Amino acid sequence: MEPEHLPSEPAPVAPAGDGDDALRDPALYLNRELGQLDFNFRVLSQARDPSVPVLERLRFLCISCTNLDEFFEIRAAMVRHAQALGLPPQSDGIAPAQLMELIHQRAVELVEAQYRCWNTELRPALAEAGVDILPRRTWNPRQRRWLRAWFRKNVVPVLSPLGLDPSHPFPRILNKSLNVVVVLDGIDAFGRPGHLAVVRAPRSLSRIIELPPGLAGKGRQAFVLLSSMLSAFADELFPGMEVRGAYQFRVTRNSELVVDEDEVENLASAVRTELAGRGYRPAVRLEISHDCPRPIVRTLLQNFELPENAVYYIDGPVNLNRAIVVHELVQRPDLKYPAFAPRNRLGDRNVFEVVSAGDVLLHHPFDSFSGVLELVTQAASDPDVLAIKQTLYRTAKNSAIVDALVQAARNGKDVTAVVELRARFDEEANLAFAERLQEAGVQVVYGVVGYKTHAKMMLVVRREGRRLRRYVHLGTGNYHSGTANAYTDLGLITADPEIGNDVHLLFQQLSGLAPSIRLRRILQSPFTLHSGILQRIERETRLARSGRPGRIIAKMNALNEPQVVRALYEASQAGVSIDLVVRGACTLRPGVPGVSDNIRVRSIVGRFLEHSRVYWFGNDGRPELFCASADWLERNLLRRVETCFPILDPALAERVYREVLQNCLADNLNAWELGADGSYRKREPAPGEPPHSAQQALLDAL
Repeated sequence: MEPEHLPSEPAPVAPAGDGDDALRDPALYLNRELGQLDFNFRVLSQARDPSVPVLERLRFLCISCTNLDEFFEIRAAMVRHAQALGLPPQSDGIAPAQLMELIHQRAVELVEAQYRCWNTELRPALAEAGVDILPRRTWNPRQRRWLRAWFRKNVVPVLSPLGLDPSHPFPRILNKSLNVVVVLDGIDAFGRPGHLAVVRAPRSLSRIIELPPGLAGKGRQAFVLLSSMLSAFADELFPGMEVRGAYQFRVTRNSELVVDEDEVENLASAVRTELAGRGYRPAVRLEISHDCPRPIVRTLLQNFELPENAVYYIDGPVNLNRAIVVHELVQRPDLKYPAFAPRNRLGDRNVFEVVSAGDVLLHHPFDSFSGVLELVTQAASDPDVLAIKQTLYRTAKNSAIVDALVQAARNGKDVTAVVELRARFDEEANLAFAERLQEAGVQVVYGVVGYKTHAKMMLVVRREGRRLRRYVHLGTGNYHSGTANAYTDLGLITADPEIGNDVHLLFQQLSGLAPSIRLRRILQSPFTLHSGILQRIERETRLARSGRPGRIIAKMNALNEPQVVRALYEASQAGVSIDLVVRGACTLRPGVPGVSDNIRVRSIVGRFLEHSRVYWFGNDGRPELFCASADWLERNLLRRVETCFPILDPALAERVYREVLQNCLADNLNAWELGADGSYRKREPAPGEPPHSAQQALLDAL
């Protein structure tokens, strides 16, 4: 039976729970920032798991460090900014000043856990496998001689150490750059007494140096971090002076670009200007060697205008995330996850013939990204294809998608690319390929002022006989071949006329000044997705109140939108059974008696980054299943351009339900369950219950 489809045109929806102040109680809401930090503890747990191959454990450790960098660059920076402006608390009731203290306490715990893992678990495990990452205290005389010679030849010529005195004020320190503060004793050639100096490592220098095989030992590989060499050989930079101490440090800065889009005539030029200054924006965090003398720490905090709760003491390299290079340099399949060959759903067939016969669902990385590439590359060369339209939020450095769009334009197709210049940390890359596309004759659009275009969609218009037919790809993830191999995502290729017309209208809206549009199948942010989700939650609530089963299962990366949370609380109170698979931060508090007894929340952390978004509503036995580019976050539902598309083919909808939702809910190896107190507990098989990993089950099925 055809599912009941609620209207997808803009419709006013009363905020859920407006009449029930009890559901606005801050005690019912967890904090998003603290939830994001907790996610990184779950990532770190993979680095501590002996059952994970040791080089993959190293990768997980480095990912947790990189995630923490981005957390401070964006989330903590926003909280500190809110504190400076005196902004009120969010729904959890925690004032920004108090939240910064809580962030500091939790982040200190995370940093200590990361370096404890590095020093006492991971480096020894790597060494046992024949891979040494050598701190300076372990170098033997031969290694030290070779490293000093290498340092003199390759590092000293490009360094410009700066002594600190009245004529040499404290230098500008680039965001996340590697630096060493050196304590000196003696008199230099100009008669100046030594005190402090700063050595900045240029980003052109490799952060990981591999020792020659003869120095590593038979059958072993050995590596040294540049940070260790800078500390060990600082005397090479200050001849005639005594080095009393050398301490690594790194400063993290606010990296959120601020572009007043209403005031700029050229968005690309404005973004380029902001990028030039991003590396020197206000500081948020100071990382420094744990043995650095307190007076030096105070000097650094003063120079960076940071409070005491911004300093983090590091027992190891301050740029630990750079060790991820070792994962690539060590070619040891026995120390990595087993390789796998993803399915090719299209094979060598004509993609238009295949999709004409029925929709194609791609579940990455288990299904190859080549299916998406085939659609755009075949469209670029097909003489019957008239137009290609594409959104690009993030893509690979040498993107086959961009190559195909360039070739399509050169082949005379009408090609439009909606490029999001404000995709965080990919702004520079997006500027570069936008210029390349424009040079090839592609019409490049930068989206809608004030709304990031986060939707993932492609439209191909093809002449077939006397009619024009639209072929569409819609996805939950970016058009990026690299992340398609590392993230779980879903993509739909369809020739459904209603979906095709919806996507056509969406591109018109993005590239022109179209009025409000009415879509038949697709829900979109910022217009109908929020209200559409609330309407469907409320429908399940009505069903439960009338004595019929109410059921919701949803998978996403994060959840914090207050109206959605209140609607879920009301649904739980009515008896709706709700399962949420939320990878990262979740502000909803499950299992609260009388409020969320019927809500369960779990997070899956495994080999691949869980990234697909799927919403399933029971609808009284006529279920609706949607895939989306949007999480249930305020920004995604209210301040971005997003798409949420139904899986109309019953067999494909059943496949998504089985492979994604049912599979994740059965996981008892990589699942973490969120408790009412806000803590996560690792799920383990119950007595007699067979072990089940959602991701491994899909790999085993290949």
